[in-house]
Formats: sequence, C-alpha cells, structure tokens
Amino acid sequence: MSDYVGKPIKRYDGIGHVTGRTTFVDDVEVPGMLYVKVFRSPVHKGTIRNLDVSGAENMRGVAGVISAKDIPGNNAYGLYGDQPVFPSKQIRYKGERIAAVAAVDEDTAMEALDKIRIDIEEETPIFDPFEAAKPGASSMGRPEGNLWANFNNGDVHRVRLGDVEEGFAKADHIVEGTYSQAFNEHAPVEPQTSVAYIDGTDRLIIHTCSQDLYFHLGMLSGLLALQMNKIRYVGGTVGGGFGAKNDIHCDHVAAAMALKIRKPVKYRLTRREETLYTTKRGMFRFNFKDGVMKDGRIVARQIKSFHDTGAYAGMGPYAVEKNSILVCGPYNIPNIAIDGTCVFTNRPPASSMRGFAIINGTTAVELQMDKLAEAVSMSPWEIRMANAWRNGDVSATQVKIEACAAVEVLQRAAVLAGIELADRLKTMSSERR
Repeated sequence: MSDYVGKPIKRYDGIGHVTGRTTFVDDVEVPGMLYVKVFRSPVHKGTIRNLDVSGAENMRGVAGVISAKDIPGNNAYGLYGDQPVFPSKQIRYKGERIAAVAAVDEDTAMEALDKIRIDIEEETPIFDPFEAAKPGASSMGRPEGNLWANFNNGDVHRVRLGDVEEGFAKADHIVEGTYSQAFNEHAPVEPQTSVAYIDGTDRLIIHTCSQDLYFHLGMLSGLLALQMNKIRYVGGTVGGGFGAKNDIHCDHVAAAMALKIRKPVKYRLTRREETLYTTKRGMFRFNFKDGVMKDGRIVARQIKSFHDTGAYAGMGPYAVEKNSILVCGPYNIPNIAIDGTCVFTNRPPASSMRGFAIINGTTAVELQMDKLAEAVSMSPWEIRMANAWRNGDVSATQVKIEACAAVEVLQRAAVLAGIELADRLKTMSSERR
C-alpha cells in the first residue's frame, strides 16, 4: 500500500487517450452503415391519437422507420421494467422517443423526421413532486398512482429504530431543518452512442458505451425477443459515465432498427439530446427533526424524504431505499423514524449519478449536524465525535457496527484541515464511548 498512497500513478489507459488511439463506440465504422435519428415528443404530457410515418418511409435515402409496433419483444425496460422504448399511447415527458429513422446520413435522417405526422392530445404536465403527491392530483397515467407503491409500507419506505416520540419527549432541544437538491446532468464527454449490425452467423452485434453490460444484456434480450447467446454485446472504453450509462439510451433503438432493416446502423445523441433527454440525478428533499440533549447527544431523529424520479421509475425506488438505510449518517442515535417517498412527475427519468442517493443524504445530514452544534453551543467537530459510531453500536437498520473508525477519521481530518482539537477529543476512540 505504501507504494501507492500519496504518489502519482500513471493511468493504465492514459497513453491511448492522449495519443488518440483509444477506440470509442463512435469510432466504430461498418461498411454500408446507416445513421439513426429519433422523432421525439414535442410535449411534456399527452396521448398519441395517431402516428403517420409514411412520409419518412417513402423518402429517398431512408432505409427504415421504427416505432412501438416494431419492438419484437416486450416493449419495456429499466430496473423495474416500466419504460417503453417507444410509447404506443401515453407520453410522459418532453423529448420522449416516439419513432426512429435510419438513413444514408444524419442530414437525410433529420429531414425525414420532419415528414412524420403525429396527432397528440396534449395534457397538463406536473413538474412539482409535492403537487403530484397530493391526493386527487392530476394522474401520471400509472395504474398505481403518482407514488411508487411497492415499498415495505406501500407508498412509503419505512425504517424504524426505538421510539422516536419518546426520544423527542426527553430531549432538551428540538431542531428542524429542510434541505433540497435539484436535478443534475452527468455531462459525460462522450454522448450516448451505439452501433448495431447482423454478422455472418446471423447474430446481432451491438457496440455499446454501457457501464453495466450484463444488466443491459438481460433487458435487451427481452426487448428484442432474442436469447442472450444471439446477441454479442461489445463494451469497451466508456468516455465518461458517472452513472449516466447505467441506463440504456441508444442500444435498444439501434438494435431494433438493425433487426428490422438487416443493415448496420449507428445511433448517437447530440450534446443537446444528451443534456435534455437522458436520465439525471433525481431531485431530493429532506425534512429533519432531531431531539438533542444539552451535552450534544442526539436522542431522536425523524426524517421524511421525497424523491422525484421523473416520468418512469428509473432507479428512483432503489435510490429511496438506499438513501433511507444511510441518511442518518455514521451516528449512534437510539430512536429513528425514516419515511422515504418516491414521486413520479413529467420530467426525464431519474437514475444513478456518482454515489447516488448516498451523497444526497450525506449533504443533508452534515448540514443538520452543523445546525445541532449551534443549538447546543458546541463545535462542529465535537458534536460529530460525540455521536460518531463506536464498535458495537447499532445502525438505523439494526446492523451491528464493526471495524469502525469514524472518530479516527475525524481526528485525522482535523489535522489535515489545521484544526487543533481539544485534548478530550484527541483521546477519543472508536473502541469506546
């Protein structure tokens, strides 16, 4: 370990990057390759009454057009299998794919998109998750309603430890705080790109920038009605992902097109499409209520979290579950009540982004810890070290904490920050309280 820590290490793939020899998906060229462009919804919410693609199909230079009816298998993908490649009826966010065109070049494909005619009955969208969560709110068109309804307590993911009301009753101070985080875009240098074609053995080849090949391969198998051994899924260098490429954005469209027209195709998003229509880090809001003693001990913590997962589940429900497990932070709190809610709106679907759902909660809980320190006139360092986990403590989900070093990490962080801790804080240990 001493050979690496604190020393510069050359990237194993650095030479290829700086010399331009690294091959990305967009570098893949196949003889006779066509180019795919997608016709997207011009509205945030609506019902498709009629879709006419004949004008695009009959245009010179166009090899094929696909829509919902051209998906060979089950037209649904994602972690929870609720998002269509192309919707057949209900539109849930602006920019949602409706049809795709393959043509001899991108300019011809773009011109063909203008020849597609669609009749949409536009509806009033919902962008505010708190409005969407209200009883009687305008429907997102989901049979289950606007809330994810499959948590351990129906539409709420619930975590309980001890008796939070009893903790509040004996606390010297009650401190509340609300913390919000907006949607974030990943902005990878390489936009989403896919190349698909049929090889000489009649096997479908897909070149992908996926961060999660085997997860996506299973989805593609169901979408395309192909056994996995009939798909050769070729991964490689990912030109920046940060979680954005844990979702399929291009592979299913390129693959379905290649299967229909039996010709090689490339489908790549523009930077505008990447920014506007791909999955995002979803919005979170946290309402904290803490009971704290004069000596800084937190005796009760109640958290109500709201997560906007956008038009489809994406990884939103998983994010809420994950967040609920860890949102209390590395602190020993005997009485905990956490309620996590996942709400659907007419925004692009929410998904993973660097430490997703954990970073959101960490930001909120550490801001709350600073607020607690002010309430009991303690330093931010002292209140954290007073409440930090020790070996043998129990987490919110009743997991016994072992091999803990929270106190020692804080002590080392203070040294690096040039903070002189009081002697009593310097002698604290994760082995004892």
